[in-house]
Amino acid sequence: MKIKLEKVDAITVMYIKEDRLDANNSEELKEEIRSFFGNEKKDLVIDLAEIHFIDSSGLGALVSGYKIASTLHGSLKLSSQQSQVKSMFELTRLHRVFDIFTTVDDALLSYK
Repeated sequence: MKIKLEKVDAITVMYIKEDRLDANNSEELKEEIRSFFGNEKKDLVIDLAEIHFIDSSGLGALVSGYKIASTLHGSLKLSSQQSQVKSMFELTRLHRVFDIFTTVDDALLSYK
């Protein structure tokens, strides 16, 4: 899985550089998120701009990350959902669980 991390002040943005988030790569994402919060970092924005398809495994990886963040008193926010990904979040009602923003900049501003 191709991931780029960028630090903006005290917040880290994780850019997922994949077209799909599914059973083939969701475990890797889970490990990346677990590792991030294991290093005592607190706030993470995951940019989904390049993801055009997400399945239940991908959603599960993000939910797992959300739970880890909550347990460690951190936060995990999402940004830049493509329409098909947005539809999956709405269908599963996960848009009510996550803080989801139109852009990375909007997500970063929410921390101020």
